[in-house]
Amino acid sequence: MIQLEVLHRLQQTLVERKQAAADSSYVAGLYAKGTDAICKKIAEEAAETIMAAKDGDQLHLVRETCDLWFHSMILLTQFGVGVDDVMAELRRREGISGIDEKASRGGKGGSS
Repeated sequence: MIQLEVLHRLQQTLVERKQAAADSSYVAGLYAKGTDAICKKIAEEAAETIMAAKDGDQLHLVRETCDLWFHSMILLTQFGVGVDDVMAELRRREGISGIDEKASRGGKGGSS
């Protein structure tokens, strides 16, 4: 099993890119464009992930999911949220039914 260390290293790189000049990297440029641009990219990657799933191509699905996670991490970093925050929430939800977890949020937070 691959450890979370790769996500922590990626997170550190994203934090560094957030402070970098916009023309120094793709990620720095995306940060410079702001939250709307990052969200648009996530929507694009989500659509591509869905299409890969519908095609039934496992390798394509893995690659598109990687892109989706990568851009989601950019958004999280934009808001000062890290891998450990997301992992803590997953840990909190572990063993709780989806119906019960959603009810505990009072219907907020989207569908899962």
